[in-house]
Amino acid sequence: MAQKALVLLNMGGPNNLDEVKLFLSNMFNDSNIITVKSSLLRRFIAFMITTSRTKTAQANYAKLGGKSPLVGYTGKLVEKLQHALPSLNVTFAMRYTPPFCESVISELQAKGIREVILLPLYPHYSTTTTKSSVENFTDVAKALGYDGTIRVIDHFYKDETYNRLLVKRIQEALGENDPSKMELIFSAHSLPQKIVANGDPYEREITLHVKLMEQLLNASNLHFKAIHLAYQSKLGPVKWLEPSLEEKLTSLENKNVLIVPISFTIDNSETEFELSMEYAEVAHRLGFERYIVAKCPNDDEAFVECITRLIAY
Repeated sequence: MAQKALVLLNMGGPNNLDEVKLFLSNMFNDSNIITVKSSLLRRFIAFMITTSRTKTAQANYAKLGGKSPLVGYTGKLVEKLQHALPSLNVTFAMRYTPPFCESVISELQAKGIREVILLPLYPHYSTTTTKSSVENFTDVAKALGYDGTIRVIDHFYKDETYNRLLVKRIQEALGENDPSKMELIFSAHSLPQKIVANGDPYEREITLHVKLMEQLLNASNLHFKAIHLAYQSKLGPVKWLEPSLEEKLTSLENKNVLIVPISFTIDNSETEFELSMEYAEVAHRLGFERYIVAKCPNDDEAFVECITRLIAY
């Protein structure tokens, strides 16, 4: 029986339309997302956002088959990792929807596992993602009396195996298209500027990652007309990281673009709905001839290899 576990962490997504409200409520009650000091005020803000967005969000998820694709892709990745790493117990926990940390940690305790490797599936560190997920896991572990060792891999955007996989995804998305005639936009999930100003390293790591990818693309003889960085998924009236993806698309004279969701490892509603449907409509209105969205790593064998390397250190 395995004595060590690998636990993949992610934000989660609704497993059905009834879970949409739970997902939104849990996310906006997270103190790492809504950073006001008053828990009462945070609960009020979360209630208002959840109330106003649930029906729209349910309609969006209905277009994806009634659920987020994230849990399904993650399950497939876990299966492949378990096959590649038979000496480990491989599982996953989500931050805002089932499976929650409580059930996962209880299962690890029942199996007598004394060592856990946590891998948040975010390539870049942010308080809103990595910190939130790891804190949640360790807080629940403490509450349940789990006293085994916990090791965290908190970012991996510099990993060459991972970045070569991104190049592969870009090549797959390009198909027969000539990259020299295409604009490449790395699209990252946005953050409120206030969170970055308070010391969150996310923007810095995203910017560095794009530079690393530019170098690797050049070394791979993939020369795009231009390479850009933009941010998606802004919510609310506060100032967010710029430029937005819509602003970037509007600014381009060349109407041939390939979008790479650089901050996501697993396809989810932000990639399969927001990028592949909503922004595709924006691009169509702007007269784009080609609008292509690259797939995330998901359960690709190269991602399995990357994770195997990461946890070996």
